[in-house]
Amino acid sequence: MNTEQKLKNVVKEKYSEIANQEKAENASSCCGATPSSNKVYNIMMDDYTGTEGYVEEADLGLGCGLPTQFAKIQRGDTVIDLGSGAGNDCFVARHETGVEGKVIGIDFTPAMIQKARANAEKLGFNNVEFREGDIDNMPVNEDVADVIVSNCVLNLVPDKQKVIGEIFRVLKPGGHFSISDIVLVGELPEALRADAEMYAGCVAGAIQKEEYLNYIKEMGFQHIVIQKEKPISIPEDILSKYLSDQKISDFNKGETGIFSITVYAEKPGGQSTKSKIKLSALQSPENSCAPGSGCC
Repeated sequence: MNTEQKLKNVVKEKYSEIANQEKAENASSCCGATPSSNKVYNIMMDDYTGTEGYVEEADLGLGCGLPTQFAKIQRGDTVIDLGSGAGNDCFVARHETGVEGKVIGIDFTPAMIQKARANAEKLGFNNVEFREGDIDNMPVNEDVADVIVSNCVLNLVPDKQKVIGEIFRVLKPGGHFSISDIVLVGELPEALRADAEMYAGCVAGAIQKEEYLNYIKEMGFQHIVIQKEKPISIPEDILSKYLSDQKISDFNKGETGIFSITVYAEKPGGQSTKSKIKLSALQSPENSCAPGSGCC
């Protein structure tokens, strides 16, 4: 078995366990995977409280951002959520698309798919479906999605370039994505990166911020924007599992940083989101031009 498949199996095993844990147990550790810390609660996740469409039962506390907040989802859109877990971001996206739209969640953990489907059925959401599969080989045809979102998932995938290629494939021309993820600035100590448990816990699977953004640019995306960025602090009682006291001190004083970023980009062609918003504004009644007014 190759290294890539071994890492996928580690992640799948961990997230199968997480699917059957309570949110408080998940959120009290780094993305639900590392040993509990009395300082780590909410260091990754953002607060969904007050977000329209939020379903508490579907929130396992595993995210590192609020990509749906920045995703510019419109009525009738088809939205795909990568690594959909128990369905939280899908249900928020569904609020934005309305009954006219469609939301597809993709996850490779059967226990998560089962939980998400149960939540959707309980809510009576007939336009939200969940498909089991890898996000680096999506069970979706090309040019399907208007919008793609993902929350703290790409960092768990060994071949990030392949995932970004899949995002490009399934987006419609002019479609866009908003993805929250973990990235690095500077080199993470090898003791953290080498540990499979930390890999499943978001940090050791992260790559350099510059490299991450370059992958997106090289794939052909345009209008790339970091919509939000926040530093992530790893508490000493977690670091101490991997580093000596001196190395912890050096790590905290160094230039190395762990960040949550939310990245937006558009696939060329078609009518971009910016163009659609501009056209919508021009067509709105308050912006209409009376004949002979000269405003046009």
